[in-house]
Amino acid sequence: MTRKEVILQASSRLFSDKGFNETSISEISRISGVAEGTIFYHYKNKEGLFLAILEGLKDDIVAGFDQYFKEKKFLSGLDMVEGAISYYLYLAGMKEDRFHLLHHRYPYELAAINPVCRELLGAIYNCIVDIFEQAILLGQKDGSIGRVSSRKMALILFSMVDGLVRFKTYNLYDPGGLYNELISACRKMLANTQTLEEGAASKSVGIGDNLRK
Repeated sequence: MTRKEVILQASSRLFSDKGFNETSISEISRISGVAEGTIFYHYKNKEGLFLAILEGLKDDIVAGFDQYFKEKKFLSGLDMVEGAISYYLYLAGMKEDRFHLLHHRYPYELAAINPVCRELLGAIYNCIVDIFEQAILLGQKDGSIGRVSSRKMALILFSMVDGLVRFKTYNLYDPGGLYNELISACRKMLANTQTLEEGAASKSVGIGDNLRK
């Protein structure tokens, strides 16, 4: 691990646990074992360090999903939605400190006055919502997902999944205990009702044939 990576790792943990304003460069230096001068050599100030963490999180999310989708095969767009939900929860667990930062007030306070922060936050959320939307569009193409607004539904899916991550962040509830219910709710929201009606009609015909025999 490079010194920059060590600095980012220590900073993420401290910002996540204590908050941005309560974390000092001297404390980051002590936890990381990297001299303060070296930290300032790589990052102009504490704000620049925080922005580097956000940029790294965005890159990790994009790279992680790209790799996941290359390795996984999905039977339909609806299955791809389920896969995207599962992987997002996995990624949030693996990078808990960095995802926790997104649930603090500071990034949004900074975004109000810093266009770089605002752009990075927008890029992080948009790349996740884009992934859900791509899966929905694929499902509409293959018939597994009904006629819904792909963008609005992607936003709703993201808010539901991110809500579970927040439960974990604040130790309110184990998201694993709600996973099956989340997937079931998402499938009901997205399912092609015409396909479901045809399936139900087919079943009733089959039952009627059996009764007549």
